Amino acid sequence: MTQAEIKLCSLLLQEHFGEIVEKIGVHLIRTGSQPLRVIAHDTGTSLDQVKKALCVLIQHNLVIYQVHKRGVVEYEAQCSRVLRMLRYPRYIYTAKTLYSDTGELIVEELLLNGKMTMSAVVKKVADRLTETMEDGKTMDYAEVSNTFVRLADTHFVQRCPWVPATENSDPGPLPLAPILVISEKDMYLVPKLSLIGKGKRRRSSDEDAAGEPKAKRPKHNRDNKEPIPDDGIYWQANLDRFHQHFRDQAIVSAVANRMDQIFRSLPVGYNISKQVLDQYLTLLADDPLEFVGKSGDSGGGMYVINLHKALGSLATATLESVVQERFGSRCARIFRLVLQKKHLEQKQVEDFAMIPAKEAKDMLYKMLSGNFISLQEIPKTPDHAPSRTFYLYTVNILSAARMLLHRCYKSIANLIERRQFETKENKRLLEKSQRVEAIIASMQATGAEDAQLQEIEEMITVPERQQLETLKRNVNKLDASEIQVDETIFLLESYIESTMKRQ
Repeated sequence: MTQAEIKLCSLLLQEHFGEIVEKIGVHLIRTGSQPLRVIAHDTGTSLDQVKKALCVLIQHNLVIYQVHKRGVVEYEAQCSRVLRMLRYPRYIYTAKTLYSDTGELIVEELLLNGKMTMSAVVKKVADRLTETMEDGKTMDYAEVSNTFVRLADTHFVQRCPWVPATENSDPGPLPLAPILVISEKDMYLVPKLSLIGKGKRRRSSDEDAAGEPKAKRPKHNRDNKEPIPDDGIYWQANLDRFHQHFRDQAIVSAVANRMDQIFRSLPVGYNISKQVLDQYLTLLADDPLEFVGKSGDSGGGMYVINLHKALGSLATATLESVVQERFGSRCARIFRLVLQKKHLEQKQVEDFAMIPAKEAKDMLYKMLSGNFISLQEIPKTPDHAPSRTFYLYTVNILSAARMLLHRCYKSIANLIERRQFETKENKRLLEKSQRVEAIIASMQATGAEDAQLQEIEEMITVPERQQLETLKRNVNKLDASEIQVDETIFLLESYIESTMKRQ
């Protein structure tokens, strides 16, 4: 765990959950698994606050627990899961793209709350969608339920592990910590619920939907609670499934960009003749990138997607792009040359790249000091004398990818800190703008005249409006930059993970 990752985790935890949860989370990231009382002692936090912080972290799958052989429950932070919070906007946008606004809000609620029952999600999403509709229109629970079922069928949401019910009437002493289990066949099994109803609007006035004042409402909300039909069956977003979707889309996009002109001639839909299909599959299989491989010839052969080579090509393209942006096109030419030839001496680099010796030496040194390329020594004699040693430049893609990933973590942390600084510097102006917007919304609800609304709007001066516009523009740029850097992080992490699995 690098310092850049720990700092980024700290910023994310503080932004999402506050200082106390951040303190407990970062302490566990730094120290590893620890029991409750040791956490409280080391952080100088009361037991009650530590318990509440751990509850929040466990609810959001950021901390796991296990019973140690000494009979003590220890808690361990999941740093990689904390870093996934960077990707929340992308998960939500993907759900919106695939399953419209309803899917977007379902995934958003699950990410914001960590774990929820299906009935709670359906009701909350129906209420939120009803709020955005015109007066008189409501969102039916059944429609939201259908979208939830589709998300479960495609594995974008999954059940959480649960405590199995005990068969014996006398189960004996309770364990120190509950043991959660789930079988693969139950992971995406949606309970059969008959949720009948429609979304409700929040009322700003003292009257409810039936027009009754609050004082006359029957007090049955708390006394007569209806049993929850799916009590104990909790759901969470399946982040691995989202990552699989991102990976697939990145590969498809890379192939489309490489063979754009060719694929434009394909007929719309899937009505492709076998002869044409064979031609395109052969074209993909013969491509130097080797995204698609062919094995055997019987029955026309079997075509497979080579995920590792595809991820390797995407990671390499990312490194090439960074080299070009940072050092210029001539350095990028040398980088691609070394990649292609595997090992080259400096004189060979000069000859192949057709760059003067002094410039080539300078460029190679820049990339070497930036850890984009490495130098390998091959001695002719055991004494490693420089005059009898070959010095070969090479590119270690795995090492370079790790270096770039570390820099991406630092960049994201800097972007978050800058965004927080911009917001803090303009805190008073933002609070004033929010108060004015709230007053205007309240007056519009009561049917105020345009002249009155304009008078309230003028409480914010022209220079203040310009300052707010500049702030909004800067924050939007920083948010967009965070998302772009995270896309790079995802590609590099996917390649590193794939490489480590093959070793």
